[in-house]
Amino acid sequence: MSNDISSCSGHNRLVFSKFVLGRVHVGAPFAGGMSDHRIAILPGDGVGREVAEEAKRILDVVQAHTNFGFEQMVIPCGGQHYKETGEEWAEGSFEFCRDEADAIFLGAIGYPGARLPNGDLAGGSVILGMRAGLDLYANVRPIKLYEGVPHKVHGKFTQIWEPGMVDMTVLRENTEGLYHSLLRRSADRALGREEYTPPDMTFPGLDGEVAYDPRPISVKGTERLVRMGFDIATTRKGAPADGESKVSCIDKSNVTRGCQLFRRVFDEVAASYPSISTDHGYIDAFMQWLTRTPEYYDVVVLSNMFGDIATDLGAVLQGGMGMAASGNVGDKHAFFEPVHGSAPKHAGQNKVNPIASINSIQMMLDWLGRKNGEDELVKVANLIDESVADHLRGGKFLTYDLGGKATCSQVGESISSILSTKLSEI
Repeated sequence: MSNDISSCSGHNRLVFSKFVLGRVHVGAPFAGGMSDHRIAILPGDGVGREVAEEAKRILDVVQAHTNFGFEQMVIPCGGQHYKETGEEWAEGSFEFCRDEADAIFLGAIGYPGARLPNGDLAGGSVILGMRAGLDLYANVRPIKLYEGVPHKVHGKFTQIWEPGMVDMTVLRENTEGLYHSLLRRSADRALGREEYTPPDMTFPGLDGEVAYDPRPISVKGTERLVRMGFDIATTRKGAPADGESKVSCIDKSNVTRGCQLFRRVFDEVAASYPSISTDHGYIDAFMQWLTRTPEYYDVVVLSNMFGDIATDLGAVLQGGMGMAASGNVGDKHAFFEPVHGSAPKHAGQNKVNPIASINSIQMMLDWLGRKNGEDELVKVANLIDESVADHLRGGKFLTYDLGGKATCSQVGESISSILSTKLSEI
């Protein structure tokens, strides 16, 4: 059942703990007892609002055919919301996500011309504020190529990489590094604190105006990211090339002190996982290896900026940004989002690929299941992945980015129908 917070208060001020949300359970029950999860749905801007509808459709299908219920709280937010209301999201929204929600789904953030007085992106308190304010230190990016997905090169669709030979999980540090100042500033706004400002610095040999961004990398931040990478490796089947469980450390430790610390901590953590292989690489060389030999990689860990760049290149291997799901994960909280952005030029046309958002829901249910010891929910998440694979293998309803003409809603309906059948047959 879905609820929109904008209808809950005439003054757009919220006391979330007083909400009593409806629960609906219909259809054939999945094995196990009833379990309800409160999900915050943040559609955001542009096409985020469209793909959020397909994400909600998947949750509705799961609820209709299992004993898992989902209380969906829709929270308006983002740049467009800021231009209309003067606030990035309603007061109390961050607290609800932190204190009341079991998991969070975000569509996209970004609206033309929507900037805060300090120049930051309007909506940054939502996406960046949650990353830093909820201490979501790992950006988890599965990079998987499904059968039936072509690659667009030179304006044409062709098969470059082979399905089954692209299947890795990349972990990007999410709270430190080059984006630390922006993340901290956004978290301060979300929490109502005075915004952080980096201290003034001088740079010998540089004259005139100088802009800079500190790049802090800590032992604590690196250790917990790397440890999560090794833990994820224990749940996977290994690298496609040989089935070997392996975690790769990618950095620039030959020239930067922050990366030297990152590699040192990686090696220290690796010693606690003797059954998992390791290797190292420099980010510039990795850009070549990622495209030439993706089958070599199982789990990859990188610092913030390097991970930001590498994962977008990885999305090309899996068919583009419309296929790229992600999770922002900490020890207590997590939110999940497609990484394609708000794409204002495509908004309102019902044309974008919703698979990234559907796979983000798949990741969310997998995370919830593992976190709460609900093995049946992990199985449901696996069925969502299988449903996406079946849909793509059939090739009947592909969106424009994959060379087809299907609409966003047609793809969502197709995958939901396949999933419904799978759940009904259990």
